[in-house]
Amino acid sequence: MAIQIKSVERGQPGVAGGGVKKFYASPVHDREISLDGLTKAIEKASTVNGADIRAVLYAMVEEAVSGLSDGRIIRLGDLGSLRITLSSEGKDSTEEVTATAVKKAGVIFTPGAKLQEMLKNAKFIKV
Repeated sequence: MAIQIKSVERGQPGVAGGGVKKFYASPVHDREISLDGLTKAIEKASTVNGADIRAVLYAMVEEAVSGLSDGRIIRLGDLGSLRITLSSEGKDSTEEVTATAVKKAGVIFTPGAKLQEMLKNAKFIKV
């Protein structure tokens, strides 16, 4: 199956009024798979019942939150990994860098081997 794309017009970043606008390919996200949908799909592909699958998935979320809160990298095998990223104010000395310098925190997902292989071999179709 091919990944659907559409054409999107975008201006130049940082240029007042957008500067010269060009068209770029952008993925079409027309549907999503919920945790319930993912649970049902896994249930069909395995001998594990839905309640057990949901219990594991919800526990995985809780453990990922706990691990990330402790500054750990969460490795999810072939799926990939999660880690915290920060945006902070620049300071003149190392002593000035404290927790108050942090402006924003985020989570970065790095795809694992199977996802990277899928992306490398992806086919695209314009809709």
